[in-house]
Amino acid sequence: MSEGLRDITLGQLLDEVIRKYPDNEAVVYADRDFRLTYAQFGQVVDQLAKGLMALGVTKGEKVAVWATNIPYWVALQFATAKIGAVLLTVNTNYKSAELAYLLEQSETENLFLIDGYMDTDYLQTVYDLVPELKQQERGRLQSTRFPHLKRVFFLGMEKHRGLYTLPEVMAMAVMTPQADYEQRQAALDPHDLVNMQYTSGTTGFPKGVMLTHYNIGNNGFWIGENQRFTHADRVCLPVPLFHCFGCVLGVLAAISHGATLVILEKFDPVLVMTAVEQERCTALYGVPTMFIAVLEHKLFSKFDFTSLRTGIMAGSPCPVHVMRQVIDKLYMREITICYGLTEGSPVITQTLPGDDMRRRTETVGRRMPHIEVKIVDPETGCELGTGEQGEVCCRGYNVMKGYYNMAEATAKTVDADGWLHTGDLGVMDADGYLAITGRHKDMIIRGGENIYPREIEEYLFRMAGVVDVQVVGVPSRKYGEEVGAFIIKKPGADMTAEDVRDFCRGQISRYKVPKHVAFVDTYPMTASGKIQKYKLQALSVELFPGPDRIVK
Repeated sequence: MSEGLRDITLGQLLDEVIRKYPDNEAVVYADRDFRLTYAQFGQVVDQLAKGLMALGVTKGEKVAVWATNIPYWVALQFATAKIGAVLLTVNTNYKSAELAYLLEQSETENLFLIDGYMDTDYLQTVYDLVPELKQQERGRLQSTRFPHLKRVFFLGMEKHRGLYTLPEVMAMAVMTPQADYEQRQAALDPHDLVNMQYTSGTTGFPKGVMLTHYNIGNNGFWIGENQRFTHADRVCLPVPLFHCFGCVLGVLAAISHGATLVILEKFDPVLVMTAVEQERCTALYGVPTMFIAVLEHKLFSKFDFTSLRTGIMAGSPCPVHVMRQVIDKLYMREITICYGLTEGSPVITQTLPGDDMRRRTETVGRRMPHIEVKIVDPETGCELGTGEQGEVCCRGYNVMKGYYNMAEATAKTVDADGWLHTGDLGVMDADGYLAITGRHKDMIIRGGENIYPREIEEYLFRMAGVVDVQVVGVPSRKYGEEVGAFIIKKPGADMTAEDVRDFCRGQISRYKVPKHVAFVDTYPMTASGKIQKYKLQALSVELFPGPDRIVK
């Protein structure tokens, strides 16, 4: 173990914080006045953990959670950790086929779910996939399609055929002797698998990233340290818990410092503003589009944000004008930018509170403590020098154990020397600050010229009337690819595609000027707030027809 890295389980981490700050609020839902102190939260966690043990959940079993950010989500995160089970986070946007793939590929034994989200009825989806639930006795489930699945739980009070309710699980805690519970915890190792998250799967099938207590516990601690967290901080968390942004950058950064989590069930700018004001939050998390939604909201001026100090913006690059507003209007003078990926637990680099505006907008900070970062030539694998663009790689305590049941894919991502290959392109300066220039696959190649979308996006953000812009490659018969820009305009802005091109002409290289321009209201996104550029590329087929167009 390196100095500064802790060899403890998530359960031990929680118990330690409870001893230090028993009366500090741990979890708060401002919209429903749900509050638990650390002492109370610990009791809920222990009750859930013992209940799961009583039902037969053993060490190493997967416990999938298909739910929005409801109050018991975080308790499940620690209850599973305390009994050596593996929390498997399920994307709330999943439909039937995606859930089926995850249950099969992960060999999940347990599934917790809510009744539904948006236009998806979770209960009906599960009954359609596992019809045996309505026919077989609980605890004796034998599914033809999912032979590993043993138990399904409903995260609520209502009874549903074949499912255990949350109160039933809690009530069964009395059947697990305290000595057995303590013995189970004593048998755990910090290097055991504790969390599995499926990557977005923008290319190929989603892969189950295996993360340990050591991976995410230490990463969460340093994320909090870099925001100068103490037990006095109150963190507003409107990002999904099923994603690393929620359950590591949010939950573990806060809890490792005894801070308070002010959680929102889903992102809503008014609820975010209300929570910050009412709970006097000191930190706010979000992707750039979330911050833009708050700043541009018509009720923005009605709220008090003076309690804010820090937070994290991540998921996609932050435009300079947005960062200025976040610092000036939201008072987040110590806001940090994080970069990483699920396979890296997830944060690899982070800016620090003292970093200047340029570093907070043009870079993603420096390497985290105890993590090595290098830039390599994607073709040769040779390390590149300062200022040279190549693939970002990292090595350290944070690198995943691998992809579940995917040895070949793991070997392609983590090399024999332990370096995790991110697939992202970047440049490192002499001071160690990393700038992400795009994903290797996001790069546009127009007639042999390499074009990096980030550069054009940053330029177009300067244009009056532009709220947000995403640049993608549009297939072209003549050049292979042309530049396409998808722009969200400010309300009432009078702007045409030709105006956009005129703004670029003479200012950026001719081959970088967008040939195709579309004005849109929203972008297709993952549930964690990442913009799905591949969907914008697919949309370009419909929006930009013509003799030069080909479909890839």
